[in-house]
Formats: sequence, structure tokens, C-alpha cells
Amino acid sequence: MTEAARTDARPVRTTAAPAVRLTAVTKEFGPLRAVDNAELTLREGEFFSLLGPSGSGKTTLLRLIAGFERPTSGRIELAGREVTALPPSRRDVHTVFQDYALFPHMTVEQNVAYALTVAGVRKSERLARAREALRTVRLDDHGPRRPVQLSGGQRQRVALARALIDDPGLLLLDEPLGALDLQLRQEMQRELKRIQRATGVTFLLVTHDQEEALTLSDRLAVLDRGRIEQTGPPLEIYDRPATAFVAGFIGSTNLLRDQAAVRVTGSPGTYSIRPERIRIAAPDGPDGTPGPGERCVPGRITEVAHVGAHTRVVVRLDGGDDQLTALRLNSTDPPDAARPGSAVHLLWNVNDAFPVPG
Repeated sequence: MTEAARTDARPVRTTAAPAVRLTAVTKEFGPLRAVDNAELTLREGEFFSLLGPSGSGKTTLLRLIAGFERPTSGRIELAGREVTALPPSRRDVHTVFQDYALFPHMTVEQNVAYALTVAGVRKSERLARAREALRTVRLDDHGPRRPVQLSGGQRQRVALARALIDDPGLLLLDEPLGALDLQLRQEMQRELKRIQRATGVTFLLVTHDQEEALTLSDRLAVLDRGRIEQTGPPLEIYDRPATAFVAGFIGSTNLLRDQAAVRVTGSPGTYSIRPERIRIAAPDGPDGTPGPGERCVPGRITEVAHVGAHTRVVVRLDGGDDQLTALRLNSTDPPDAARPGSAVHLLWNVNDAFPVPG
């Protein structure tokens, strides 16, 4: 690691080529097409996530980049160099798995320094670099311990230190936080982002956790059935989903099609309206009349669920069986603003009903 690795500033990498470029990459396992004509570019030094449900192809895509699998067709480049047919050992890539794969009989320091030991680096240098790597993950006082003496989050950080010790061009993370409980997972999310910014290494994270991908990523790709549905910054993907699948998979949404779309939005097609963009008002109240650029539909509350800081309210629209879900903020809305059976108006800005391909 460089001196820059000890600061919070992102080091500047010298290569002008993308960290990863996939061109028409396809991977087939017999009749199954696990990755279908993938086109993807990762910028140097960014935190990128592959997000999708189980079976969407995200782990296969990571294994293709790592070299654990070879594509059926297509081209893979790392830092401007074609590596499509190269084994993992000849790629400037390290991978961190969910199970950490630490050696139980070695100390933390020895685990971190293992790759340097295999490479024949002299002992004084590899121990110095191992201690520096442990400082990066805030475990510099844990070197003499064994993995069994560490918490799950600490073992994860040791695995990160081991992967980062020789400053790889790309770090692949395959569901690394999947085995952690919620609080520890959130702590490690913050730690992952800090480490990535401190080292400047390009991170590629595979996850099925939407919140994790949206929180950590500079950009992300959403996959479904082997195809990349959309790539972009988190806010763009959340607010402007390219397909109905993305709209439904990222967060929660009201997905309106056919006659429901006409009744609610006034136009045919398929539309996504996020629940938090819909406000609830009493029909005869001062907020129950739509303002400029707003649309309003009447209905009656059928379900109320308290979810932390928000309450999720389901409303059946008058004159049919169509339903919309809205979120109200518990800290600002009056406590009796949402009760089952109450007649309400739902209002939203017309621009918040976003058209998506059906």
C-alpha cells in the first residue's frame, strides 16, 4: 500500500483505461444462459455493485471477471488489458467471499501476510505491510490473535486486509456481509465505504440487498435472468427505472398498467409511483385539493402498517379494486391521519408518475 492508503483522500490511479470492460459477454451452462450478452464498464477507483435476485447471474458475472469461469463468448478487459482467457493468478484481482476463508491455525497477522509469504517476500517486509493493512481496517492491535477470537465483523475486516495487502487493481466482494446480523452489517457497510475511499481500489460488490447497493455504490447494475437491465447512479436508478422489473425490484413502488394506469395517471402505458411521493389528505381538509402540477384520486384506507419512522398505508381507490400504497412520516403527520376505513385523497406531482417499458 502507498502512503495515500493511510489517508481519507482517494488516491489517483495512473491508468486511463476503465478498471473493467465487458463486451458482449455470454456464459452458458448447457441450455442455461447464466449471463446474456453483458456490456459493462467500471471506472477506475469507483465502488460498483451488481444487484439482482438469486439466479440473476450476478455471481457468475463476478466469477467471469475473476477468471474462475470462462465466457462462452465475448471479451473481458481489466485496466485496458484483455484477460478473457487468462487464469485468476494472472489477473490483478482479489476476491473476498462470504465465508472469509481465514486459516484457523494462523494468527491474524499471518493470515493477512499469507500471499506475501507464498510470493517469497522477506519476513520483515511482509510483516510491516501486514500491519499497515491491518491499520487500514482498524485492527492493528489484533495481529497476534487467532480468527476464532474475533467477531464476525472483525473476521470480515481481516479478509479485506488480506485482499488489499498487495494493492490490487480490482477487489471483488461476493456477498461479503450476508452472514452478519443487521446492526453489524450496517457497521460493515460504512467500513467498506471508508476502506474503499481510503485505498482508492476499485470495488465490485455482488449483493441481493437493495439498501446495501444503494448506500454503498457510486454506480450499480441491476440484473435479471442473466441480463443487465439498467446501469447508473443509485438515485437515477431509483427515481428513473428503465424497466418494470427495476421499478419493482429497487425499493417499493406502485406499478400501474393498462386500465389502472389510465384511471390513476390519466394516460395509457405502465407507470411507477414511489409510495413516499404520494401524500395522504382528508378529502375536506386544506391539503385535500390538488395544487399546480398535482393529480388527486379518492379512496379509502384498507391497511395500516407501522414500519419504524414511517407508516405504510394501503388505499383502495373509489370505483374499483385498484390499490395504491403511500408512506407517511410518523414524526410530522398527526397520529390519527391514517386509520383503516377512512376516506382520503391521494395526491402526487404528475412528474412522479414515471413511465417505464411494460
